[in-house]
Amino acid sequence: MLVTLVAEVGLTYVQIRTFERRIELAKANVELQRQSLEITESRYRNGKVSQLDVTEARTTLTNTQASVPSLESSLRDAKLSLSVLLGRTPGELEQALAGGSGIPVAPAQVAIGVPADLLRRRPDVRFAERAAAFQSEQVGIATADLFPSISVGGSFGYEASDADNLSLGNNLFDSGSQVWSIGPTLSWPILNYDRIRNNIRVQDAAFQEAAVNYQNTVLQAAAEVESSLYGFLKSREQLAYLTESAESARQSLELSTIQYKEGETDFLRVDIAATNVTRQQDSQATAEGRVASNLIGAYKALGGGWELRLGREFVPAETVEEMRSRTSWGNILGTPDYSSTTDLGFERPADTDDTYLAPQAETGPGRGRKGSE
Repeated sequence: MLVTLVAEVGLTYVQIRTFERRIELAKANVELQRQSLEITESRYRNGKVSQLDVTEARTTLTNTQASVPSLESSLRDAKLSLSVLLGRTPGELEQALAGGSGIPVAPAQVAIGVPADLLRRRPDVRFAERAAAFQSEQVGIATADLFPSISVGGSFGYEASDADNLSLGNNLFDSGSQVWSIGPTLSWPILNYDRIRNNIRVQDAAFQEAAVNYQNTVLQAAAEVESSLYGFLKSREQLAYLTESAESARQSLELSTIQYKEGETDFLRVDIAATNVTRQQDSQATAEGRVASNLIGAYKALGGGWELRLGREFVPAETVEEMRSRTSWGNILGTPDYSSTTDLGFERPADTDDTYLAPQAETGPGRGRKGSE
């Protein structure tokens, strides 16, 4: 749940910054297209162009304007989702998001450790592994029923009777009234051998199922890691092309606008260039968000996010105090200073392997620990 929560928070945050960037670009293009419409209307009033140019310019402008409300609605939905994930009110979240730095940029290079080692951190892989080990023990427990078992039992008590005195209290607790017994018991269910053997077969079949499920879980985890890393690399490759395309479209719009003002070209070329700029810049912003999202997906596939628990109580201090005020929890919720090494009685995971997906130390922005090559 912790890994999933961390990933969802990161993905939703990237969505928010991506929508903000797309809205910013859309509004900037609206201003450029409004200026283009004003120029076209001026040339129309002077009799240099036909009304068709004005109509085309207004159509392009209103089409771009129409995309803004949809993006703003999606942005609002993303912010509400993030507020739920963080347990904050929308007003608190707005303050926290104010003055953002744009779409998170993935580092130029990332280093990952050995995927086989990192996959062992995934909770689903560890769960499947322990489930298979548990079922293996059940086979041994069922097999033990084939052999005799010896136990030692005993009893102790008081027993007394007095024919001359109806009251037993006079001699009930005398040393002579003590009775006890002790002795071994041998149990060997030889008449149930068929049932025991069938139970062993059932447990063995269940173990086989658990072992196959563990194998499938590992394969699925490996596939998710491979898919997320490959998607990250390809989305970054796509972003490079879209960035170049958006810059070319911007230059094309500038040149066609200059030529249109000088009367060297018609408005159709300007209109096409303006549409291309809007589309290419929006695609570029979407690709930037996709690169960051795919990197977050890679962290999630490798079981990232568990580091947040190291050295800290999982249950926040204010939640512990609130629960203590209602019910006596004893030591289950940890020590008052929240420095114990357990969470609700369970030992915290140890940081036994520091190879994880991280930017290399020499990458500049986004600097972090370097994982094993």
